[in-house]
Amino acid sequence: MLCRLEYDLQFFAKEGPGGEKTEEATSKKLEDARKEGQVCKSMELTNAIALLAAFLTIRIFGLMMGQNFVNIFRFIYQGIPDSITYWAGDIPVKQVDRLMITVMLRMIIMLLPVFLVGFLVSVVVNILQVKWKVTTKPLQPKFSKLNPVNGMKRLFSKEKLVELLKSILKVGLISYIVYSYMRDRLGMLLLMPDYDILAAVGLVVKTVLDVAIRVALIYLLIGIGDYIYQRHKFREDMKMTKQEVKDEYKDAEGDPQIKGKIRQKMAEASRRRMMQSVPEADVVITNPTHYAVALKYDTEISDAPFVTAKGQDFLAQKIKELAAEGGVEIVENKPLARMLYHNVDVGAAIPPELYQAVAEVLAFVYHLREDRNSA
Repeated sequence: MLCRLEYDLQFFAKEGPGGEKTEEATSKKLEDARKEGQVCKSMELTNAIALLAAFLTIRIFGLMMGQNFVNIFRFIYQGIPDSITYWAGDIPVKQVDRLMITVMLRMIIMLLPVFLVGFLVSVVVNILQVKWKVTTKPLQPKFSKLNPVNGMKRLFSKEKLVELLKSILKVGLISYIVYSYMRDRLGMLLLMPDYDILAAVGLVVKTVLDVAIRVALIYLLIGIGDYIYQRHKFREDMKMTKQEVKDEYKDAEGDPQIKGKIRQKMAEASRRRMMQSVPEADVVITNPTHYAVALKYDTEISDAPFVTAKGQDFLAQKIKELAAEGGVEIVENKPLARMLYHNVDVGAAIPPELYQAVAEVLAFVYHLREDRNSA
């Protein structure tokens, strides 16, 4: 007994109209995606560089910041005796509030360089990644994000799996760095009770900063890897199907069939204007069955004779018919007709090398007219 299974190959194709997305994104799609806020950016890289810059700032200006920190404590303890006389009764709330506000302001001023460096570095790194172009589209609410089905899909998507792996990698590496560094300096830290207060504080600060800088460097390596992955992911997400590329080309350039019809209409209008000028020509030079070229010589328009109409085969016959109806002389000259047809455009003057041949034809035509008029 045979069992036949039916399946649809489109089930394995990527989503999108027109089949699998195999074509690189066009500049228009990238520009549209940018307007929507879809750009290639790694927040891991931005945070890592900003964190490293902040820790390095603390390391460089740590001595000055530590001195300011000591001065703040001195200010606090100097302010306490002024309030002690009141403590026998009610707590001097106003004076304590004033003291705390002053301390907070001094702390903010002391830490302001660190915050500014972190902020400026974050802005610069973001600009280097995505260039400068502000858009408010990502801030606009999208009800599709409230769809629970889509939410479940995003929860178990490949992106979430990558984020989980990154988090596990970060926690693992950071834990190892902290453990290995603290293990090597455990003996020194155990001797801290024998140090004076300033030496103990200095040791703690130095240890914390050394660990923090090492953690930031590891975080930076993770950020670089994440940036490479985000570039690859963005390029894959922006890929288009062949049908999407064709549709975009039609939207940008216009439907080829419509453009062809427009060109056809323009050619017909140009041909009608050309045929209307045939009766005004001085002569039509023909290669009896294939070519016909109408010439006119008007010194007020051009210094040399110019072509008013030309045609081949059926169009050449129409030119000869119109010339006969308008009383225009028709002269047979096979080489000259062929040269004029292939080398001179409608409305253009004849080249100097044909002056002699055309002058002989025109002289012959003018002589015929004189004989006809005298008869």
